[in-house]
Amino acid sequence: METITTTTLNEQRWLQELRAQCQITSQPKVAKVLGYSPAVINQVLKGTYKGDIKKVEQKVRGAFLGETVGCPILGELERNKCIEHQNAKYSSVNRLAVQLYRKCPTCPYNQKTTETSSEACV
Repeated sequence: METITTTTLNEQRWLQELRAQCQITSQPKVAKVLGYSPAVINQVLKGTYKGDIKKVEQKVRGAFLGETVGCPILGELERNKCIEHQNAKYSSVNRLAVQLYRKCPTCPYNQKTTETSSEACV
């Protein structure tokens, strides 16, 4: 008999929500909201995705489960939007974009910082 842990329940919740959103709309629409291709969403649902599944999970939690983080620049922010800012290329178009580009690498919510805290940029 398998022991169900809190982590297992959380994983099930985000994956169940992803499935539910795909049924409500469609895989391509969900993929667009999350910033992935429909093929990635399909692979995640089938359990065959070889990419960064934690990143997909965090985006689902932000976009569909209302998970937020306390961004040092923007304040309360959906987790999926936080990840988008982390992955954005440098742009000097506006002051806010520059602030985000400078702060994201050292933010505790940064995916790369949490994975390899010793390699965080300063």
